[in-house]
Amino acid sequence: MALMEPYLRHYGLFALLVIIYLESLGAPLPGESALIGAALLAADGQLPIVGVFLVVVVAAVAGDSTGYLIGRYGGRAVIQRFGRYIGLTDERQRWIEGLYEKHGALVVVGARFVVVLRQLNGIAAGTMAMRWHAFFIANLAGALLWAAVWTTIPYFFGDVIAQHFGLHPMPAAK
Repeated sequence: MALMEPYLRHYGLFALLVIIYLESLGAPLPGESALIGAALLAADGQLPIVGVFLVVVVAAVAGDSTGYLIGRYGGRAVIQRFGRYIGLTDERQRWIEGLYEKHGALVVVGARFVVVLRQLNGIAAGTMAMRWHAFFIANLAGALLWAAVWTTIPYFFGDVIAQHFGLHPMPAAK
């Protein structure tokens, strides 16, 4: 969070939008840390909490949706060509396809809360040919739930968290 804090202070919600979008698209960025940092800045009155929530939902849905399109229209060819190099055998691919076919919505919602899965969620769903409508609804539900959890907890309990971890409150920007 300390790494994200200067960017969030200087660029505000735009920085949050870029970080969450790129992380949701597959980039290895600390999106959850940025979200928590933004919620703590909102608790200190430096960012609007409703703005933080809305930006995160929009960026997460847009990033995953872009990843879905990449996976849907290019992912299968990449997996067929390079999958064996990362241990993705035909058997494993069939298992993953079955998982998305049977429990795709739960996978998409749950993946939002798991670091590596959050970054690959959209690409994987597109590659596994999950239906767009089902993906979009699950993606939106996951983004709403994830944003709600990681904006409200730090926003309402930020002082307790800071005290527990020995953090100092961030002074307001001048």
